[in-house]
Amino acid sequence: MRPNTRQDLKDYALRKLGAPVIEINVDDSQIEDRLDDTLQYFAEYHFDGVEKLYYRHQITQADIDRYNADPMNGGYIPLDNIDSSIVSIIRLFRFSNQTVNLFDVRYQMALNDFYGIRTGMGGMANYDITKRHLTLIQNMLDPEKAIRFTRVTNKLHIDTNWKEDMNVSDYLVFECYSAIDPESYGEIYDSMLVKKYFAAMLKRQWGQNLSKFEGIQLPGGVSFNGAQLVEQANTEIEKIEEEAQLRFELPIDFMTG
Repeated sequence: MRPNTRQDLKDYALRKLGAPVIEINVDDSQIEDRLDDTLQYFAEYHFDGVEKLYYRHQITQADIDRYNADPMNGGYIPLDNIDSSIVSIIRLFRFSNQTVNLFDVRYQMALNDFYGIRTGMGGMANYDITKRHLTLIQNMLDPEKAIRFTRVTNKLHIDTNWKEDMNVSDYLVFECYSAIDPESYGEIYDSMLVKKYFAAMLKRQWGQNLSKFEGIQLPGGVSFNGAQLVEQANTEIEKIEEEAQLRFELPIDFMTG
């Protein structure tokens, strides 16, 4: 049976280790811990463990007041009420409620865009060059705001003067990667990486538990060999992690400018 819940995956891993023919000396709380470790590893190192999302936040007076209270640390947006599973934030977009007036260059460009292209005055090449030139000027005079984010604090810091650059009721949209909830998408439990990694983690836990009885002779001359189980599990885990880095980890996103 293909696992699609936590319990299915736990039963699958125990059967892979030999249950019910062999008694697996691992407590259920230990199984839960190793499963949480496995899902965390999957979310951090497998490209299917996260998804790209866009969230919006409307600036409030409380956001600006936080900056006024500690301007040296920069203003920030608490993300606890938005999504606690955000792994990283890539970009920030700002949308203002201010209208564009008649004398704004963007208004004049939009007014003449269609007419210029339709009548062939310069064609698409001239239009593209002009738009790129305006984008360059915009980036030089009003570049993207520097942002800082860590999963521990779950705060999006925006390094700018909030009193001058931010207005109440403006919208901020940020692009981020968020860990996928396995309870909502049970296909995660059926991932080959998750199944192999979880079984190896359980084997190491089993070996560590048995190592307490190392050297004790049982009736019939049988003895526990927890150290061998730990060694086998460590080899399997290293191999799985190496495979994950080579096949499933997202490539480095180099910054260009």
